[in-house]
Amino acid sequence: MSTVAVPAPGEGWRKLDKRTLLVTAAVMSSVAGGAGVPTAIGLAGGMGLGRALAWVLPAALLLIAAGTGADYVRWRRTRYRIGPDRAELHTGLLLVKRRSLGRERIRSVDLTANLLLRILGLVKVRIGTGEHTGGESTLELDPVTRAEGERLRTELLDRTASAGAGHPDGMLAVLDPRWIGYAPLSFVAPLLGGAAAGGVMQVGEWFGVQHEVLVWIADRFRDTSIVVTVVVLVAAALLAGVVGSLGLWVEMWWNYRLEREPGGTLRVRRGLFTSRSVSIEERRLRGVELVEPIGVRLVGAARVDAVATGLTQDDDDKHTDLKTLLPAAPRAVADEVAAHVLRETSSLTSAAVLTPHPLAARGRRLRWAVGAALLPVLVLVILGLLVSEVLLPIAAACAVVLVPIAVALALDAYRSLGHGLSGGYLVARSGTVRRSTVALQRGGVVGWTVKQSYFQRRAGLVTLTATTAAGDGAYHVRDAAVGEGLGFAAEAVPGLLEPFLEK
Repeated sequence: MSTVAVPAPGEGWRKLDKRTLLVTAAVMSSVAGGAGVPTAIGLAGGMGLGRALAWVLPAALLLIAAGTGADYVRWRRTRYRIGPDRAELHTGLLLVKRRSLGRERIRSVDLTANLLLRILGLVKVRIGTGEHTGGESTLELDPVTRAEGERLRTELLDRTASAGAGHPDGMLAVLDPRWIGYAPLSFVAPLLGGAAAGGVMQVGEWFGVQHEVLVWIADRFRDTSIVVTVVVLVAAALLAGVVGSLGLWVEMWWNYRLEREPGGTLRVRRGLFTSRSVSIEERRLRGVELVEPIGVRLVGAARVDAVATGLTQDDDDKHTDLKTLLPAAPRAVADEVAAHVLRETSSLTSAAVLTPHPLAARGRRLRWAVGAALLPVLVLVILGLLVSEVLLPIAAACAVVLVPIAVALALDAYRSLGHGLSGGYLVARSGTVRRSTVALQRGGVVGWTVKQSYFQRRAGLVTLTATTAAGDGAYHVRDAAVGEGLGFAAEAVPGLLEPFLEK
């Protein structure tokens, strides 16, 4: 057992808000209620309601007391201090931890509050350095008052930055409720629809009524053809997915605001029940990425992501959209926001002149797409010849539907290819199902990777990968002409690639 003492209040040391005990008690009560109610109902059938409650209630109270007691110990043993040079956190009982971060290394101070914390006026504060080293690079204060969280954010991110001409601080974008119409056009809707269908069957299995659910569905379609049945069930799942995607979008993006604060910090605030405040220092910004999933792109919309260093702190952050600066919005709005974020007069993702790629790149995409479309057709044909001839007309129908779609996607993928230079940025665009246009600072490129497969060498093509410490870490220029592509890489970052080129 450690003998390290808890720092006494004073000398700058502060405690977490005591209402954390109330939050923990409420959470544990909900857990106890969720488990206790069905347990009591189940026991009541065999021993009567009175005896069932006599067993369940003490167990529930013990669970609530144990959880709240453990949180009381955590609250008693946790102190934090913001000094002139370091931010420090002391916590733990049996395993005492005392961690500190140099203030010059702090790159983010994010505030999060679920519905219960918001009712109590509390927030969870995460102080990060932007390094991908797990929890060792972050300090988490859970919870403090909202005023204290804002004070910490302002104090720790208060740095002087030079403002760009014509780009004053202030609001860059606010939520337009009409943007919610783009939510069902993302890939989330069908995924949620499938999850809803699977969830119904899983719940049915838990309660032992899965067979009855299937029989009930079969009874509803007893006099309906199999094709109509499948169409109706798929439509119902999609409808559930659409409703789910709308609800998820509202929860994530309601009250969205993007603003530039004095000191050179971009701040994104959003969330209906769980509010989030994400800060990105502009000196960490290496560019922006305009993302256009095909459903959103067909209606003229796009999303803007930041290309910045240190946006993933630990496992808790991997499933949140920390890098998204603007949700799916009209393309003109996305271009305008991208320009404001980079302090440019026009958007590099739309105004930059991109060099088209050779026709050989189009041939490669056509071969890939048609091959992928014909693969399931080939499987159905083989099964039709070996197992049942019923599969042969299905194979023919798949070929008629899938091949034209594949050709259209391949041609669109080729048209999307392009790369170029614009001022201090290199711009690259690719993709069709998810088209991406990235504007990356040329000074942020730390290396180039040049790849050529056997077929690319025969076609005179090359794939260039710009390596950077920001964003995804690597951005590709796919299937460019060899001479033109190498010249582009050499011009984008002079002196980096030339020593490896043959004269």
